[in-house]
Amino acid sequence: MRFKRIITGLAAAGLLGLTPLAVSAPANADGQTYTPNIAFDISPAQSLYTYGDDFYVSGSVTGPTAVDTPSGGQAQLQIYTPANPVWTTIATDDSPGFLYFPGPWTFTSNTQLKVVYTGFTAPNEFYDTYLPGESAPLAVPVTYKLNAKTPGTSIVGKIKPSYAKKKVIIQRKVGKSYKKYRSVRTNKKSQFRVKLPTGARGKKVFFRVIIKGSSEMTGLAAGFYTIRY
Repeated sequence: MRFKRIITGLAAAGLLGLTPLAVSAPANADGQTYTPNIAFDISPAQSLYTYGDDFYVSGSVTGPTAVDTPSGGQAQLQIYTPANPVWTTIATDDSPGFLYFPGPWTFTSNTQLKVVYTGFTAPNEFYDTYLPGESAPLAVPVTYKLNAKTPGTSIVGKIKPSYAKKKVIIQRKVGKSYKKYRSVRTNKKSQFRVKLPTGARGKKVFFRVIIKGSSEMTGLAAGFYTIRY
């Protein structure tokens, strides 16, 4: 049987007895007050992530144009999960503008992410003031990790995170749709085993393993087939 799984900020310091170097204001600064535009991306970019996947975050805090960036303030990467339903800062960037948050981090459940900017008050008319702000939250679906082996015409699976003593649905393809074939229950180690039939010689019989989702995890449908040679 075969198994198929469907730049930094600039600081100036004067030394005693020496003339401090002058730090010029941003080229486009003119003493205005701006509402920041805050954007970020996750990499690698995927529509669905699997339990244990690592990810990185980068982004930007800009003014009316992508050229305008604040001269100070702090950007905070925040996370919200079902297990910890409060926005929590997991990384900061004290040189906002073009953001980079050192990672990686690991997805362990459905997750929301956002970037919060603390704002910057211009010290004089040669700088721009940026108001505090935050990005829209990004909801990230995370599904179970299914490790599967296919000895003979059986499928032996182990599910992460813990899925002990829970039901797994096996569906068989009938025509163009899938219908329930049977269900099995995992053991205390979140493992299951099920033996499946084959069709006529050389004909593939398609099945799916269905693991139901919850508030913490997005459901999984993993496809595979049996074939008799």
